[in-house]
Amino acid sequence: MKWQEVQSIYPNQFVKFEILHSEEKDNQEIIDEVAVIGPVKDEEATRELLNSKEKTLVYHTSKDQIIVKIRKNVGLRRSL
Repeated sequence: MKWQEVQSIYPNQFVKFEILHSEEKDNQEIIDEVAVIGPVKDEEATRELLNSKEKTLVYHTSKDQIIVKIRKNVGLRRSL
């Protein structure tokens, strides 16, 4: 399902979904196709996001696009 469709079905609320298709550009992942798991209450959104694994996210439908910043590991820590 495209993000615009999700926005029309679940206006102005948090939604939990699985990423189906995304593109990487300039250290950002732009997600354009998702499989909706369901709406999430505002007070539970942070906990649901922190418990999300793999390709599952929680995002608010007021945002025009789903953009996730990609952080790359810079180096390794060395133990002495």
